Amino acid sequence: MIVGALALFIVLSGFSGLKSYVSSSFIDKTEPNIRISAKKGKSFEFNPLLKSALLWEKNIIAYSKIIEERAFFKHKKKEQIAYIKGVDENFISISPMDSLVYTGKWIGVEKNTAVVGNGIANKLALGILNYGSPLTILVPKPGKNYITNPSKAFKKINTNVTGIFSISEQMDNKFVFTSLESSQELLGYSKNQITAIDIKCNETRQVIKSLKKKLGSEFNIASREELNSFYKILNTEKLVAYLIFTLVLVIALFNVIGSIIMMVIDKKENLKTLYKIGASIREIKRIFILQGFLMTLTGLCVGLILGCFLIWVQNKFHLFMIAPTIPYPIEFKWNNLFVVALTLSLLGYLASLVASIRISKTLLSN
Repeated sequence: MIVGALALFIVLSGFSGLKSYVSSSFIDKTEPNIRISAKKGKSFEFNPLLKSALLWEKNIIAYSKIIEERAFFKHKKKEQIAYIKGVDENFISISPMDSLVYTGKWIGVEKNTAVVGNGIANKLALGILNYGSPLTILVPKPGKNYITNPSKAFKKINTNVTGIFSISEQMDNKFVFTSLESSQELLGYSKNQITAIDIKCNETRQVIKSLKKKLGSEFNIASREELNSFYKILNTEKLVAYLIFTLVLVIALFNVIGSIIMMVIDKKENLKTLYKIGASIREIKRIFILQGFLMTLTGLCVGLILGCFLIWVQNKFHLFMIAPTIPYPIEFKWNNLFVVALTLSLLGYLASLVASIRISKTLLSN
């Protein structure tokens, strides 16, 4: 019971630590608390109704208008397909991307400037502030007719790379940031036409509920957890790990069942005496249920105390490392402790109940 409780608690705490580490290192810096996007089509108008809904929501700290679209990037003779992300001046208040630019600077007030991911910069052999060798961004022109002249099938703008950022391999190979105005010009959008609104706020659930009520069903309003597949993958893995270790606990609890049955057999004569002096079968069963539950509870308490100690040791002395400079993240959370305590207590009670079924009138009468 001690080993089972310890193992389950450490595994759940490890998943919690990993989630917090990745969130604070990457996701919190790149994903908004809430994103509003169109339910139908790629873009929508930033109208007065939408603006007033955002301004009157007291828990919203800042919001930023976004344009995101797949595009074709060309530099000299090198080509790459990635995403262009047009952002306004409020964007760094939502996601502090400017702090992730390791060479150069963030998008300035100049028109047609861009900040690219490290992976894209390497593939296109891009440097910064090279005015004689711009980065060309192309998107297909909208239309329904067949393309007769490929040279006129694309709309393009030339941008000057002012900075290169590095976050993760996925992000570094996916995005090129530019100004909102440049993206609107490239895609032929109007001044108020955008594809999303990123929001930084307090009380995310409350804000989502309020915005859904004000904006109706025309928009998708998603939280950070819903936007990022990492949370879904990690939660699924955590659930699978929980189920596997719970199965291990179930197998371990057969020891409790066996111990109680052996005790019943060993104390058979004493139980007969109890029965003859007036103790009911139910009362005798309750003794062994309590005995089994106390065994489980003792193992649970010792296991959780050891688990808390090991978490403290790892966070203090960094015994296990992911990389030479990165200790394996593990985090104490009360909900993990509660889940382990509830799981083991329930399974321990059921195991004791199963073992006590052996006590019957037939056993005590022979």
